[in-house]
Amino acid sequence: MLTVRFLAKSYPTPQGPLEVLRGVDLDVAAGECVALTGESGSGKSTLLHLIAGLDAADAGEITIGGTRLRGLDDRGRARLRRDLIGLVFQQFNLIPSLRVGANLAFQARIAGRHDPDWELRMARRLGIEGLLGRYPDQISGGQQQRVAIGRALAARPPLILADEPTGNLDEATSEEVVAVIRDLVRESGAACLMVTHSTHLAGLLDRRLHLTAGRIA
Repeated sequence: MLTVRFLAKSYPTPQGPLEVLRGVDLDVAAGECVALTGESGSGKSTLLHLIAGLDAADAGEITIGGTRLRGLDDRGRARLRRDLIGLVFQQFNLIPSLRVGANLAFQARIAGRHDPDWELRMARRLGIEGLLGRYPDQISGGQQQRVAIGRALAARPPLILADEPTGNLDEATSEEVVAVIRDLVRESGAACLMVTHSTHLAGLLDRRLHLTAGRIA
């Protein structure tokens, strides 16, 4: 589902180009949840942003579900995110004027794949079924994170990209939520690449990749 080959990215600095990624290769299959670990500043978030088409690589190829990102314009990348990718970041980015239920369904409606039964099943698994009528500012940060996770999965995208999705949760809740993500990914047949600083949580997923010195170790 996801193929990355020879991916390179650098950023300009007063001292010259700073190489963040130096020829990254990885594959994630449908139904598989893969952990991406690495030290702070190793390029984990940069890699996710490149895969999501939020930034452009200096070199290399990214292919999602048979679609190559290279050559897509801004509209094409936006369409790819709408149709093929579910994003979960540490910032919840919930819409404050919409109730939890509407936030949960938002991405699926845009993608034309709104399925109330699937959304309710996810809400139950994520423990937010009783919150659907509330607004984001009426629930806790941990509950908002669960809504953001559910929103990414609601449209059943072929690829889930999650950047520290349990960063606002305690350890026990993090384990529970990671297990739910893993199970829902398998059930929906998606591929999932999850950045985590926790080797313990990484061990709950199907495989672990470690990013160091700009490469997958």
